[in-house]
Amino acid sequence: MPLTSRPSQEHFRTVFILAATILIVVMNTTMFNIALPNILKDFSLMPSEGAWVVSGYSIVLAIFTITFTRLSDYMPIRTLLTIGICIFSLSSIIGFLADSYVWLLIARLCQAAGAAAIPGLSMVFAGRYIPMTRRGSAYALIASATSLGFGLGPVIGGLITDYLDWNYLFIVTIMVFIVIPVLYKFMPVEKAEKGRFDVIGGLLSGISATMFLLYISTLTPYYLLGGLLSASLLWWRVNRTKAPFIQPELVKNSHYRRIVFTSYIGFTLHFAVLFLMPIMLEQVYGRGAAAIGFIIFPGAMLSAAAAIYVGRLIDAYGNIKILFLSQILLMISALIFFFLAGKSPYMIMIAYMFTSFGFSSLSSSSTNEVSRILPKEQIGAGIGLKQQMQFIGSATGSVLAGILLEFSSQPYTAENFILPFGSLIVLMTASTLVLWLYSYKIRRMEFVQKTDI
Repeated sequence: MPLTSRPSQEHFRTVFILAATILIVVMNTTMFNIALPNILKDFSLMPSEGAWVVSGYSIVLAIFTITFTRLSDYMPIRTLLTIGICIFSLSSIIGFLADSYVWLLIARLCQAAGAAAIPGLSMVFAGRYIPMTRRGSAYALIASATSLGFGLGPVIGGLITDYLDWNYLFIVTIMVFIVIPVLYKFMPVEKAEKGRFDVIGGLLSGISATMFLLYISTLTPYYLLGGLLSASLLWWRVNRTKAPFIQPELVKNSHYRRIVFTSYIGFTLHFAVLFLMPIMLEQVYGRGAAAIGFIIFPGAMLSAAAAIYVGRLIDAYGNIKILFLSQILLMISALIFFFLAGKSPYMIMIAYMFTSFGFSSLSSSSTNEVSRILPKEQIGAGIGLKQQMQFIGSATGSVLAGILLEFSSQPYTAENFILPFGSLIVLMTASTLVLWLYSYKIRRMEFVQKTDI
């Protein structure tokens, strides 16, 4: 796509604007995590049913994220961002007026369809315009905004839920609309290019993700069968279409698959924790929504502040070392949740500090590594598919945590959370092993290349 002639270094300020937009989108996620206990009570829902307020949002986010990133090959980024922000803002109005669980869910799903434009396209923008020497810092800035959103969301969400009502959470998200004129002022002008967008492939991708998540939440075999069938049709199509929705080269790239798997597990853990913490703090420790927000807040703020330094570390020492750092931090968080969360609410606060810092490190370093190992023409699609898998991980974490928690009956005790927290240790063990294999293969490949030279 033809670009403007301005030096790419000048586009770094645009990343600040996009990061501010991401901040509001991420707040939208965590605000509703805090309000979830109130929503469960208002509509008499089981945890697995209420989890769809969070996981359904993540599913739609996953489907539309890769849609927007694939469309960026043909349409200007700022045009796509404008469309997404408009959908997001209008859906927030619907959510504010919602008086039933059905309308709440509809508003959240529509919000996700619009919000999907923002994280994925921000990553694509950084990969397209920011030079490799500063790209780690750009991705870290985006990760910092994400972490700050995770921190502010619980506090703002808790205060609004306690003193007003969860409907008023939608008022906060309408503010993202004011970003549109700023984007038109600072974002580069791009020309649209002709191309074919694989609508059928996009639909099959969305159906596959939804079917598998429905199977995880219900264990109904028909959903698994439907997911396998749609995934098979999707794979058949991507290998027989000139411009497929998902590029088969990405799926066949074993290095890329391992990085995506590690990111998927990281998002699964993070959103399982975000789902479990409010329920545990409310039912085990009797904390209100505002108090829950303030317990979660320090971890997210620590991560937001540290993310800038993570970017510098990435630029200085490389992605793989920071990826291993993220695995260590996330494993420590899983162990603290498993062994100590039932002892004191402050152990939950400390555990989430490790979770948030590890998640931020993983998010920025994995995206930067993808932009390093993929050819330039595959970066946009690669980041988009990675984002899709991460949001599927978000939905998986919420649903899986809800199912494991429902093996016990309400009111929950500290012991009831041992099983879901224990599953996080298993997930992190698998993720660390895959990352070690990735690192070994990369070192071996680089050694062979040097030997041949």
